[in-house]
Amino acid sequence: MTTFPIIDNNESCADEVKFPPRDIWSEEPPLESYAHLQQILILLQSLEWLWQDRNDYFAAANLTIYYSPNQKKSEDFRGPDFFVVLGTERRLDRKSWVVWGEGGKYPDVIVEILSPSTAKIDRGEKKQIYQDIFRTPDYFWFDPETLEFQGFRLMEGQYQAIEPTDRGWLWSDRLGLFLGIYQQQLRYFNREGELIPTPAEVAKQERQEKVLALQQIEQLKSRLRELGADLEGI
Repeated sequence: MTTFPIIDNNESCADEVKFPPRDIWSEEPPLESYAHLQQILILLQSLEWLWQDRNDYFAAANLTIYYSPNQKKSEDFRGPDFFVVLGTERRLDRKSWVVWGEGGKYPDVIVEILSPSTAKIDRGEKKQIYQDIFRTPDYFWFDPETLEFQGFRLMEGQYQAIEPTDRGWLWSDRLGLFLGIYQQQLRYFNREGELIPTPAEVAKQERQEKVLALQQIEQLKSRLRELGADLEGI
């Protein structure tokens, strides 16, 4: 007959397995300006609109990434302004991105929005971390004040500058989209060069099309009346 040891739940067990935390709050500071906020929202919202039928990615803004090899919150963390992780679950309840709780996945695309206080770090220290530790395939930075825009693609372990198109756009292999400046903001464009709109822009366009359609109907009715048509009840 097999017997099992009795464990007193009131006593601590030295061999108890303690799993590292996965649900950690983000600790990113507030954004530096309204221009930074607006730019990040454009990147996030237009991509979500374009990929509204996809559930195999996670996009976030101003969210901490914890990547300590010791699985500790207190060490090795960074907060990109905007990042996209592909091949993952599109869960909206994440408080941060905890690499050891996400199957070791790091971002596939990162965009940093430069400011006077962060530009040096974004161009130097962060670029090195994204290249050597994150191994993020596509890295971009954009300055909403000076419109400085650069992008890098990871090739054989090193970031190489992405060659711009005639329009100054840069192609992201991971997103399958161009990034380029439009009306002094960083936007997405598809292969055909069409602007990827935000939900607000889509709604505005739909309202304009509705107004135009109603105007055309009224013009047609007016013309028919001139021709003597009976439009009573229409």
